[in-house]
Amino acid sequence: MSALCLASKTFMQPELPAESSDDDVVRAAAAGDRKAFETLYRRHADRVYGAVLRLAAFDHARAEDLVQEAFVKAWQKLESFRFESAFGTWIYRLAVNTALMSIRARNADPVTIMDDEHLPDQADRPFCPAEREELEQAIGALPPRARAVLVLHDVEGWKHEEIATELGMAVGSSKAQLHRARGLLRRALGEK
Repeated sequence: MSALCLASKTFMQPELPAESSDDDVVRAAAAGDRKAFETLYRRHADRVYGAVLRLAAFDHARAEDLVQEAFVKAWQKLESFRFESAFGTWIYRLAVNTALMSIRARNADPVTIMDDEHLPDQADRPFCPAEREELEQAIGALPPRARAVLVLHDVEGWKHEEIATELGMAVGSSKAQLHRARGLLRRALGEK
């Protein structure tokens, strides 16, 4: 048997069954199985991408870069994964933190302070599917920190305490940012 053939046999990983739990796949990936990590990527990339895309102002290229960065970090930190939460929760949080760090690194502008009396009244009807693109554009145009608070609270379901911790602000500031972000969003959509 040639040395190359022997070397390739030494590094071959057994195939994991498709129905393997994330915990089993994480253990295999942490042991160096790249195919197992690819399985984790395929299972979780879409959900992670959806959250990061909204935080990245619907900039698809930037969102893809942030997702890739998050999965690279996950690969590097996989040995430290303690199975205290589901892998999906862990990678999702890692990706959101990666996106938030990107916002911070770009010195995101704070929300413009507006008087409540200048905000238009909320529309009487909810958004229909045809207005989705317009809504995405309006969210994407929000100042980065306002967009982050709005997306994390209203879309991702985070509590103000979690948002405050992640963005390094007081809980009251998170609530104020959300109020202002909603106002800016209503104003942007009302002017069109």
